[in-house]
Amino acid sequence: MPSSLTIHPGRYAVCRLAPSAPVPAWARGAFVAVTRTPAELSIVCPEAPVPDGIRAERGWRLMAVDGPLDFALTGILAAITRPLAQASIPVFALSTFDTDYLLVREADLGAAVEVLRAAGHTMTG
Repeated sequence: MPSSLTIHPGRYAVCRLAPSAPVPAWARGAFVAVTRTPAELSIVCPEAPVPDGIRAERGWRLMAVDGPLDFALTGILAAITRPLAQASIPVFALSTFDTDYLLVREADLGAAVEVLRAAGHTMTG
């Protein structure tokens, strides 16, 4: 199932805070994802405002599956992540009400684009 994906500009960080921590003011930007579990508070946001000393994996690039996607659709993430996994390209996946997002390391972005295009996906951005 080929998809169309858009590469967003900028670098992103995946941050981990204590589960009881408030959502910090620096968690802002065009794309921010906040997930709280009993074990952690995870935040994905632009890398620049994340302060030093925050536990974070930096240097990610953001790709969005062009949507909105119908909830009845199946296999979209699998069709995208399978060729990336076969190429040994790690991803961090997120889903929202309207669509799916993938983050890949900036160093892997070129290879990820090539792999996804070879798998029939359309890439813009």
